[in-house]
Amino acid sequence: MISGKDAGKRGKVLKVLREKGRVVVQGVNFIKRHTKARAAGKESGILEKEAPLHISKVALWDAKANKGSRVGLRRSKDGKSRERVSRSTGEVLG
Repeated sequence: MISGKDAGKRGKVLKVLREKGRVVVQGVNFIKRHTKARAAGKESGILEKEAPLHISKVALWDAKANKGSRVGLRRSKDGKSRERVSRSTGEVLG
């Protein structure tokens, strides 16, 4: 996370909502939902779950630089495919 109430936290991306430009990150941006009991056996009460947040608030973690980094694209050595690279170190991201 780059900014907001959860700035500095790290987590795994659970879902990408491309058409809305949002991502759901594990352990970040929790919201509370008040739910009623349903016949299908759903829980009732106050449930906490991760909510989507804008993709601009998230950066990929670069272990070599030990920080979040912007991502760039460059051609691979064979010239046929593209690879993602860290802007801060220039290393290929997995």
